[in-house]
Amino acid sequence: MVNLKDIQDALKNIQPFIHKTPLIFSNSFSKLIGAEVYLKAENLQKTGSFKVRGAFNKLTGIKDGKVIAASMGNHAQGVAFAANTLGIHAKIVMPVTAPIVKQEATKGYGAEVELYGETFSDALSHALSQKYYAFIHAFDDEKVIAGQGTIGIEISEDLKDVDYVIVPVGGGGLISGIASAVKALSPKTKVIGVQTESATSAYDSLKNKEISDKLPLPTLADGIAVGRIGEKTFEIMSKHVDEMLLVKEDSIAMAILLFLERKKLVVEGAGAVPLAALIENKDKFKGKKIVLVISGGNIDFTLIDRIIHKGLVTSGRIGVFEVVVDDIPGSLHYVTGVIASHRGNVLSVVHDRLAGDLSVGKTKVVFTVEVKGRAHLEEILSELKAKGFGVKKI
Repeated sequence: MVNLKDIQDALKNIQPFIHKTPLIFSNSFSKLIGAEVYLKAENLQKTGSFKVRGAFNKLTGIKDGKVIAASMGNHAQGVAFAANTLGIHAKIVMPVTAPIVKQEATKGYGAEVELYGETFSDALSHALSQKYYAFIHAFDDEKVIAGQGTIGIEISEDLKDVDYVIVPVGGGGLISGIASAVKALSPKTKVIGVQTESATSAYDSLKNKEISDKLPLPTLADGIAVGRIGEKTFEIMSKHVDEMLLVKEDSIAMAILLFLERKKLVVEGAGAVPLAALIENKDKFKGKKIVLVISGGNIDFTLIDRIIHKGLVTSGRIGVFEVVVDDIPGSLHYVTGVIASHRGNVLSVVHDRLAGDLSVGKTKVVFTVEVKGRAHLEEILSELKAKGFGVKKI
């Protein structure tokens, strides 16, 4: 079991190599939730993620030889960077399906990248089979856990009388370390873990009081899409974590958008789940002093336009609806006139004349519009209905 001294020793080990990331008060999020909200910005950490903390603490104990890890993301980059800094050879095994951008980032930090198998499980099995390498586990390792726990010490040094520390959870290494530190330094502070509804291994395990396997579904929070919590992390979480929450994918998208809009911070899906938990549980956290651990910022920029669009739809800033009109000149102009009179902004228009439920001489038109919010969209739809149009929100 990792204790406070282990974490204090870890902080001494890794301080020369990492940033002490800022604890940022968010006025906008505080007003949104009705609470006092602070952000522990590990997205501003070296390599864009908290993972370097655990990697450095583990690797500083390796004097000779070579290390190996299996990862598709932040753990790969953390181990690669730490190993390169300390002069240790690192091999990272990734499945052939790993995004090219993550392969190249890991190579850029100085690691040898080997592609093996179609799935992460294939890559992990291959990495574990390699002789003459020290295997670096992503979360189920006491040195790694202690390294991640240094975040808890920094939070406790920078802010007193915290009611809640809210932490993303995948395999449990991050929250195990933070909870071990926070509970030793501030026993009254509650530590809450958050997972997405698409990957619930840790949530199910603590609920059932035994480790539960759960195959993750596709998720925006791919950094915490872990199918099985660790043995060591389960033990620590069972002792120190007060509660686990699940959040919806739409809330994660909205949280990513809010970080971009309100704080000008790039936050990946896993790092956004604490804010998503606040959005979904406002009443629970109202009036409290809260720290959100923003675990990383390594978002896949090939997907960010879709994530932003999803966030805008979820927040009611983009509306999508279909209108049935007469298939004659002027009909479309009449509908767009109603939208314009309410100062809505048409983003796209798509015609569908072949729908099976249409009468001859009619056409469906699907509009995507930018609006101020849900109430604004309802104003537009109400007027269209009042003028006799068949309207359906999508």
